[in-house]
Amino acid sequence: MAVLMTRTIAIITGATGGIGKEFVSELNKEPLDEIWIIGRNRERLTEIKEQYGEKIIPICADLTNAQDMLSIQNLLTDEILIIYLINNAGIAQMIPSKDLGTDTIDKTIKLNCNVPVTLTNYCIPHMKKGSKIINVSSAAAFQPVPYINLYAATKAFEHSYSRALNVELKPTGITVTAVSPSWVDTNMLAKEVNGNKVRFHGIVSPKAVAQKAIKDAKKGKDVSICSFYVKCQHLNVKIIPHKLVMRIWLRSIKKYL
Repeated sequence: MAVLMTRTIAIITGATGGIGKEFVSELNKEPLDEIWIIGRNRERLTEIKEQYGEKIIPICADLTNAQDMLSIQNLLTDEILIIYLINNAGIAQMIPSKDLGTDTIDKTIKLNCNVPVTLTNYCIPHMKKGSKIINVSSAAAFQPVPYINLYAATKAFEHSYSRALNVELKPTGITVTAVSPSWVDTNMLAKEVNGNKVRFHGIVSPKAVAQKAIKDAKKGKDVSICSFYVKCQHLNVKIIPHKLVMRIWLRSIKKYL
């Protein structure tokens, strides 16, 4: 009777840039057999494999497509042991909610909410004590945020889902960490709006976010906050009424609207 050889892997969605690529860099230092990197841009996936070597397994997929999601599930065979699942893929837009098209609404909710939950349920049967689920949420999850309303609401979902799932999975030894950065210096940020250069308070590097997230996941923390700025923000929104928080936010973005 043949004995299946266990392959230890990490899975990273949204792996072709920003925080996702930094997760690839950090996990490449870990004793893993494979790192599955998922993204839509085949060229960038290939570049990452060339940069980091044979351990990298590129998977070109649109996670909002049901067939592509099923194709990932089909890759999870019995010999797979998932050490890290990092749900990083997401969509963000800073526009009035009334201007969001139906397609954008559907894709944002699918990618930011449906996909992490579905992919997590695919992966849990292939995890064991010590495995880690890292969901990249946002400091926007802490309070309502006008003009990035849909994005913030989906991240509030992801934050709540992650913390509750961490409690559910405690008997198994699998941990779940919600990562809650504020502004991160990636290509997703618009550097100029309506001719005004945007100032991002408390901005951090994607590397800092990824390193802190992995460190906190290893400690079993259910929330990862990578900067003093966000720690203060987290505390403030617990004390200050959200109506006032939204008023302050609107004042800070007035010139960009």
